[in-house]
Amino acid sequence: MTRVFNFSAGPAALPETVLRQAAEEMLDWQGSGMSVMEMSHRGREFMSIAAEAETLLRRLLAVPAGYKVLFMQGGAIAENAIVPMNLLRGHASADYIDTGEWSKKSIKEAKKYGRVNVAASAADSGYTTIPARETWKLDPEAAYVHICSNETIGGVEYHFTPEVGSVPLVADMSSSILSRPVDVSKYGAIYGGAQKNIGPAGLTIVIVRDDLLGGALPVTPSAFDYKTVADNESMYNTPPTYAIYIAGLVFKWLEAQGGLAAIEAHNRQKAALLYDYLDTTRFYSAPVARDCRSLMNVPFKLHDEALDGAFLKGAEARGMMQLKGHRSVGGMRASIYNAMPLAGVQALVAYMKEFEAKNG
Repeated sequence: MTRVFNFSAGPAALPETVLRQAAEEMLDWQGSGMSVMEMSHRGREFMSIAAEAETLLRRLLAVPAGYKVLFMQGGAIAENAIVPMNLLRGHASADYIDTGEWSKKSIKEAKKYGRVNVAASAADSGYTTIPARETWKLDPEAAYVHICSNETIGGVEYHFTPEVGSVPLVADMSSSILSRPVDVSKYGAIYGGAQKNIGPAGLTIVIVRDDLLGGALPVTPSAFDYKTVADNESMYNTPPTYAIYIAGLVFKWLEAQGGLAAIEAHNRQKAALLYDYLDTTRFYSAPVARDCRSLMNVPFKLHDEALDGAFLKGAEARGMMQLKGHRSVGGMRASIYNAMPLAGVQALVAYMKEFEAKNG
Protein backbone atom coordinates (compact mmCIF):
# COMPACT_ATOMS: atom_id res chain seq x y z
CA MET A 1 0.00 0.00 0.00
CA THR A 2 1.27 3.45 -0.95
CA ARG A 3 0.18 6.51 1.03
CA VAL A 4 0.67 9.90 -0.59
CA PHE A 5 1.40 13.16 1.17
CA ASN A 6 -2.04 14.76 1.10
CA PHE A 7 -1.87 18.57 1.27
CA SER A 8 -5.63 18.98 0.83
CA ALA A 9 -7.28 21.89 2.66
CA GLY A 10 -10.18 19.65 3.62
CA PRO A 11 -11.36 16.99 3.85
CA ALA A 12 -7.80 16.52 4.93
CA ALA A 13 -5.36 13.81 5.91
CA LEU A 14 -6.07 11.75 9.02
CA PRO A 15 -3.49 9.98 11.20
CA GLU A 16 -2.72 6.58 9.74
CA THR A 17 -3.06 4.88 13.12
CA VAL A 18 -6.60 6.25 13.40
CA LEU A 19 -7.51 4.91 9.96
CA ARG A 20 -6.05 1.51 10.78
CA GLN A 21 -7.99 1.24 14.03
CA ALA A 22 -11.19 2.28 12.27
CA ALA A 23 -10.54 -0.37 9.63
CA GLU A 24 -9.99 -3.04 12.26
CA GLU A 25 -13.22 -2.09 14.00
CA MET A 26 -15.29 -1.58 10.86
CA LEU A 27 -17.31 -4.80 11.10
CA ASP A 28 -17.27 -5.31 14.85
CA TRP A 29 -16.76 -2.46 17.32
CA GLN A 30 -15.29 -3.88 20.54
CA GLY A 31 -17.22 -7.13 20.42
CA SER A 32 -20.60 -5.52 19.81
CA GLY A 33 -21.08 -7.41 16.55
CA MET A 34 -21.89 -4.11 14.84
CA SER A 35 -20.13 -1.43 12.92
CA VAL A 36 -20.35 2.01 14.47
CA MET A 37 -22.10 2.98 11.24
CA GLU A 38 -24.95 0.64 12.14
CA MET A 39 -25.46 1.62 15.76
CA SER A 40 -28.48 3.40 17.12
CA HIS A 41 -27.40 6.84 18.27
CA ARG A 42 -29.41 6.19 21.44
CA GLY A 43 -27.96 2.76 22.10
CA ARG A 44 -25.56 2.27 24.98
CA GLU A 45 -22.65 1.46 22.63
CA PHE A 46 -22.79 4.70 20.70
CA MET A 47 -23.72 6.76 23.74
CA SER A 48 -20.45 5.61 25.32
CA ILE A 49 -18.53 6.57 22.17
CA ALA A 50 -20.05 10.08 22.15
CA ALA A 51 -19.50 10.60 25.88
CA GLU A 52 -15.86 9.60 25.62
CA ALA A 53 -15.32 11.88 22.62
CA GLU A 54 -16.72 14.84 24.54
CA THR A 55 -14.61 14.03 27.61
CA LEU A 56 -11.45 13.82 25.49
CA LEU A 57 -12.19 17.09 23.68
CA ARG A 58 -12.87 18.88 26.96
CA ARG A 59 -9.58 17.59 28.33
CA LEU A 60 -7.53 18.52 25.26
CA LEU A 61 -8.85 22.08 25.18
CA ALA A 62 -9.21 22.42 28.97
CA VAL A 63 -12.81 23.51 28.42
CA PRO A 64 -13.95 25.21 31.64
CA ALA A 65 -17.13 24.43 33.52
CA GLY A 66 -19.96 26.56 32.25
CA TYR A 67 -19.51 25.64 28.59
CA LYS A 68 -21.46 23.14 26.52
CA VAL A 69 -19.84 20.98 23.85
CA LEU A 70 -22.23 20.29 20.98
CA PHE A 71 -21.87 17.79 18.14
CA MET A 72 -23.79 19.23 15.20
CA GLN A 73 -23.94 19.07 11.40
CA GLY A 74 -23.70 21.49 8.51
CA GLY A 75 -20.13 22.69 8.89
CA ALA A 76 -19.02 26.28 9.36
CA ILE A 77 -21.23 27.43 6.49
CA ALA A 78 -24.34 26.33 8.40
CA GLU A 79 -22.94 27.90 11.57
CA ASN A 80 -22.68 31.22 9.72
CA ALA A 81 -26.48 31.27 10.02
CA ILE A 82 -26.85 29.29 13.24
CA VAL A 83 -24.57 31.67 15.19
CA PRO A 84 -26.63 34.83 14.61
CA MET A 85 -29.88 32.92 15.02
CA ASN A 86 -28.73 31.87 18.49
CA LEU A 87 -26.52 34.71 19.65
CA LEU A 88 -28.15 37.95 18.55
CA ARG A 89 -30.42 37.58 21.60
CA GLY A 90 -32.34 40.80 21.03
CA HIS A 91 -29.34 42.96 20.17
CA ALA A 92 -29.54 45.24 17.16
CA SER A 93 -26.28 44.13 15.57
CA ALA A 94 -23.11 42.07 15.76
CA ASP A 95 -19.51 43.03 14.97
CA TYR A 96 -17.52 41.08 12.37
CA ILE A 97 -13.82 41.30 11.50
CA ASP A 98 -13.20 40.72 7.78
CA THR A 99 -9.93 38.88 7.13
CA GLY A 100 -10.73 36.90 3.99
CA GLU A 101 -13.05 34.62 2.08
CA TRP A 102 -14.47 32.79 5.07
CA SER A 103 -15.05 35.99 7.01
CA LYS A 104 -16.91 37.36 3.99
CA LYS A 105 -19.12 34.29 3.86
CA SER A 106 -19.90 34.68 7.57
CA ILE A 107 -20.77 38.35 7.11
CA LYS A 108 -23.01 37.71 4.11
CA GLU A 109 -25.00 35.04 5.94
CA ALA A 110 -25.31 36.97 9.21
CA LYS A 111 -26.88 39.90 7.35
CA LYS A 112 -29.95 37.74 6.78
CA TYR A 113 -30.70 37.73 10.51
CA GLY A 114 -29.54 41.11 11.80
CA ARG A 115 -27.41 44.15 11.18
CA VAL A 116 -23.71 43.49 10.72
CA ASN A 117 -21.06 46.04 11.62
CA VAL A 118 -17.80 45.27 9.81
CA ALA A 119 -15.60 46.64 12.56
CA ALA A 120 -12.36 46.12 10.64
CA SER A 121 -11.33 44.75 7.26
CA ALA A 122 -8.11 43.58 5.66
CA ALA A 123 -9.47 44.09 2.16
CA ASP A 124 -7.06 46.95 1.44
CA SER A 125 -4.12 44.61 2.03
CA GLY A 126 -5.53 42.01 -0.33
CA TYR A 127 -6.31 39.93 2.75
CA THR A 128 -2.65 39.32 3.51
CA THR A 129 -2.77 40.57 7.09
CA ILE A 130 -5.01 41.05 10.13
CA PRO A 131 -6.11 44.60 10.97
CA ALA A 132 -4.33 45.93 14.05
CA ARG A 133 -6.57 45.56 17.07
CA GLU A 134 -6.42 49.30 17.84
CA THR A 135 -8.07 50.04 14.47
CA TRP A 136 -11.19 47.97 15.18
CA LYS A 137 -14.36 50.05 15.52
CA LEU A 138 -16.28 47.87 17.93
CA ASP A 139 -19.78 48.54 19.23
CA PRO A 140 -19.99 47.99 23.01
CA GLU A 141 -23.69 47.14 22.53
CA ALA A 142 -23.03 44.45 19.91
CA ALA A 143 -24.38 40.96 20.49
CA TYR A 144 -20.94 39.46 19.82
CA VAL A 145 -17.67 39.99 17.95
CA HIS A 146 -16.97 37.40 15.25
CA ILE A 147 -13.57 36.41 13.88
CA CYS A 148 -12.24 33.64 11.67
CA SER A 149 -9.18 32.46 13.57
CA ASN A 150 -7.53 30.99 10.47
CA GLU A 151 -8.46 31.80 6.90
CA THR A 152 -8.03 28.48 5.09
CA ILE A 153 -7.93 30.07 1.64
CA GLY A 154 -5.77 33.12 2.29
CA GLY A 155 -3.48 31.61 4.91
CA VAL A 156 -3.95 34.35 7.52
CA GLU A 157 -4.07 33.30 11.18
CA TYR A 158 -4.60 35.11 14.48
CA HIS A 159 -1.64 34.47 16.75
CA PHE A 160 -3.35 36.36 19.54
CA THR A 161 -6.76 36.37 21.16
CA PRO A 162 -8.30 39.82 20.63
CA GLU A 163 -9.57 41.63 23.69
CA VAL A 164 -13.15 42.78 23.07
CA GLY A 165 -14.33 43.75 26.53
CA SER A 166 -17.56 42.31 27.87
CA VAL A 167 -18.98 41.49 24.43
CA PRO A 168 -18.74 37.73 23.70
CA LEU A 169 -15.99 36.77 21.26
CA VAL A 170 -17.10 34.16 18.69
CA ALA A 171 -14.59 32.34 16.50
CA ASP A 172 -14.78 30.14 13.44
CA MET A 173 -11.85 27.83 14.20
CA SER A 174 -12.52 25.27 11.48
CA SER A 175 -8.95 25.07 10.22
CA SER A 176 -6.99 25.81 13.38
CA ILE A 177 -8.86 24.08 16.22
CA LEU A 178 -6.70 21.53 18.04
CA SER A 179 -3.53 22.71 16.27
CA ARG A 180 -2.41 24.46 19.46
CA PRO A 181 -3.74 25.28 22.94
CA VAL A 182 -6.60 27.80 23.17
CA ASP A 183 -7.88 29.67 26.22
CA VAL A 184 -11.54 28.78 25.77
CA SER A 185 -12.54 31.05 28.65
CA LYS A 186 -11.80 34.09 26.44
CA TYR A 187 -14.53 33.09 24.00
CA GLY A 188 -18.30 33.10 24.14
CA ALA A 189 -18.46 30.48 21.42
CA ILE A 190 -16.10 28.49 19.20
CA TYR A 191 -17.18 26.47 16.20
CA GLY A 192 -15.66 24.57 13.33
CA GLY A 193 -16.10 21.84 10.79
CA ALA A 194 -14.26 18.66 11.65
CA GLN A 195 -12.71 17.94 8.26
CA LYS A 196 -9.37 19.66 8.85
CA ASN A 197 -7.88 18.51 12.16
CA ILE A 198 -10.63 16.42 13.77
CA GLY A 199 -12.11 13.85 11.41
CA PRO A 200 -14.24 13.30 8.32
CA ALA A 201 -16.66 15.83 6.87
CA GLY A 202 -20.12 15.81 8.43
CA LEU A 203 -19.37 16.74 12.04
CA THR A 204 -19.39 20.29 13.37
CA ILE A 205 -18.00 21.10 16.82
CA VAL A 206 -19.58 23.94 18.81
CA ILE A 207 -18.34 25.06 22.23
CA VAL A 208 -20.67 27.66 23.71
CA ARG A 209 -20.88 29.40 27.07
CA ASP A 210 -23.94 28.50 29.12
CA ASP A 211 -25.17 32.07 29.57
CA LEU A 212 -25.50 32.47 25.79
CA LEU A 213 -28.06 29.66 25.51
CA GLY A 214 -31.79 30.12 25.38
CA GLY A 215 -32.19 33.26 23.29
CA ALA A 216 -32.55 31.84 19.79
CA LEU A 217 -34.66 33.71 17.24
CA PRO A 218 -38.19 32.29 16.86
CA VAL A 219 -37.37 31.25 13.27
CA THR A 220 -34.50 29.03 14.44
CA PRO A 221 -35.08 25.37 13.51
CA SER A 222 -35.22 23.21 16.63
CA ALA A 223 -32.22 21.14 15.47
CA PHE A 224 -30.15 24.36 15.27
CA ASP A 225 -31.20 25.84 18.61
CA TYR A 226 -28.10 25.53 20.81
CA LYS A 227 -30.20 25.14 23.97
CA THR A 228 -32.27 22.35 22.45
CA VAL A 229 -29.14 20.58 21.25
CA ALA A 230 -27.46 21.05 24.65
CA ASP A 231 -30.52 19.91 26.62
CA ASN A 232 -30.58 16.73 24.54
CA GLU A 233 -26.82 16.12 24.76
CA SER A 234 -26.46 16.47 20.97
CA MET A 235 -29.03 13.71 20.43
CA TYR A 236 -32.09 15.81 19.57
CA ASN A 237 -31.74 14.53 16.03
CA THR A 238 -29.48 11.78 14.74
CA PRO A 239 -25.93 13.13 14.98
CA PRO A 240 -23.15 12.22 12.51
CA THR A 241 -22.33 9.07 14.44
CA TYR A 242 -19.38 7.71 12.47
CA ALA A 243 -17.73 11.11 12.28
CA ILE A 244 -18.02 11.44 16.06
CA TYR A 245 -16.41 8.02 16.46
CA ILE A 246 -13.48 8.99 14.22
CA ALA A 247 -13.15 12.29 16.07
CA GLY A 248 -12.83 10.38 19.33
CA LEU A 249 -10.01 8.30 17.86
CA VAL A 250 -8.26 11.48 16.70
CA PHE A 251 -8.62 12.97 20.20
CA LYS A 252 -6.94 9.86 21.63
CA TRP A 253 -4.18 10.17 19.04
CA LEU A 254 -3.60 13.80 20.00
CA GLU A 255 -3.25 12.85 23.65
CA ALA A 256 -0.78 10.14 22.66
CA GLN A 257 1.32 12.77 20.85
CA GLY A 258 1.60 14.69 24.11
CA GLY A 259 -1.44 16.95 23.82
CA LEU A 260 -1.86 20.31 22.14
CA ALA A 261 1.36 21.89 23.39
CA ALA A 262 3.34 19.08 21.77
CA ILE A 263 1.32 19.19 18.55
CA GLU A 264 1.82 22.96 18.36
CA ALA A 265 5.59 22.49 18.56
CA HIS A 266 5.39 19.94 15.75
CA ASN A 267 3.22 22.25 13.65
CA ARG A 268 5.58 25.18 14.16
CA GLN A 269 8.51 23.06 13.08
CA LYS A 270 6.74 22.08 9.86
CA ALA A 271 5.59 25.62 9.08
CA ALA A 272 9.02 27.11 9.79
CA LEU A 273 10.67 24.67 7.39
CA LEU A 274 8.42 25.76 4.54
CA TYR A 275 8.31 29.49 5.30
CA ASP A 276 12.06 29.67 5.87
CA TYR A 277 12.64 28.32 2.39
CA LEU A 278 10.05 30.64 0.83
CA ASP A 279 11.83 33.58 2.41
CA THR A 280 15.14 32.68 0.76
CA THR A 281 13.95 32.49 -2.85
CA ARG A 282 12.56 34.82 -5.49
CA PHE A 283 11.30 31.90 -7.57
CA TYR A 284 8.38 31.51 -5.15
CA SER A 285 6.59 34.11 -3.07
CA ALA A 286 4.53 33.92 0.12
CA PRO A 287 1.98 36.76 0.17
CA VAL A 288 0.95 36.80 3.84
CA ALA A 289 2.52 39.20 6.34
CA ARG A 290 4.98 37.34 8.55
CA ASP A 291 3.26 38.12 11.85
CA CYS A 292 0.01 36.45 10.79
CA ARG A 293 1.13 33.56 8.63
CA SER A 294 -0.95 30.44 9.14
CA LEU A 295 0.59 27.34 10.66
CA MET A 296 -2.02 25.25 8.86
CA ASN A 297 -2.43 26.64 5.34
CA VAL A 298 0.57 28.00 3.45
CA PRO A 299 -0.29 29.77 0.17
CA PHE A 300 2.54 30.51 -2.23
CA LYS A 301 3.01 31.44 -5.87
CA LEU A 302 5.57 30.70 -8.55
CA HIS A 303 7.17 33.80 -10.08
CA ASP A 304 5.83 32.60 -13.46
CA GLU A 305 2.30 31.23 -13.26
CA ALA A 306 2.81 29.56 -16.63
CA LEU A 307 4.84 26.98 -14.71
CA ASP A 308 1.96 26.11 -12.35
CA GLY A 309 0.80 23.10 -14.35
CA ALA A 310 4.24 21.60 -14.60
CA PHE A 311 4.84 22.17 -10.88
CA LEU A 312 1.63 20.36 -9.92
CA LYS A 313 2.27 17.50 -12.35
CA GLY A 314 5.74 16.99 -10.93
CA ALA A 315 4.47 17.09 -7.37
CA GLU A 316 1.83 14.46 -8.08
CA ALA A 317 4.43 12.23 -9.74
CA ARG A 318 6.32 12.37 -6.44
CA GLY A 319 3.26 11.51 -4.34
CA MET A 320 2.39 15.04 -3.19
CA MET A 321 -1.26 15.75 -3.85
CA GLN A 322 -3.76 18.64 -3.64
CA LEU A 323 -1.28 21.49 -3.82
CA LYS A 324 -3.31 23.64 -6.19
CA GLY A 325 -4.42 26.91 -4.61
CA HIS A 326 -8.05 27.87 -4.19
CA ARG A 327 -9.61 29.10 -7.42
CA SER A 328 -10.27 32.53 -5.88
CA VAL A 329 -6.56 33.25 -5.30
CA GLY A 330 -4.69 30.87 -7.60
CA GLY A 331 -1.16 29.70 -7.05
CA MET A 332 -0.39 26.90 -4.63
CA ARG A 333 -1.47 26.03 -1.12
CA ALA A 334 0.11 23.49 1.19
CA SER A 335 -2.22 22.55 4.02
CA ILE A 336 -0.09 21.04 6.76
CA TYR A 337 -2.59 20.07 9.43
CA ASN A 338 -1.79 17.96 12.48
CA ALA A 339 -1.72 14.67 10.59
CA MET A 340 0.81 15.88 8.02
CA PRO A 341 4.18 14.41 9.07
CA LEU A 342 7.38 16.43 9.01
CA ALA A 343 8.56 14.11 6.24
CA GLY A 344 5.80 15.45 4.00
CA VAL A 345 6.98 19.04 4.35
CA GLN A 346 10.59 17.96 3.91
CA ALA A 347 9.63 16.21 0.67
CA LEU A 348 7.77 19.29 -0.55
CA VAL A 349 10.66 21.66 0.14
CA ALA A 350 13.11 19.29 -1.53
CA TYR A 351 10.89 19.17 -4.61
CA MET A 352 10.45 22.95 -4.66
CA LYS A 353 14.22 23.37 -4.64
CA GLU A 354 14.60 20.82 -7.42
CA PHE A 355 11.90 22.52 -9.52
CA GLU A 356 13.52 25.91 -9.00
CA ALA A 357 16.93 24.59 -10.03
CA LYS A 358 15.47 23.28 -13.29
CA ASN A 359 13.24 26.25 -14.10
CA GLY A 360 14.69 29.26 -12.31
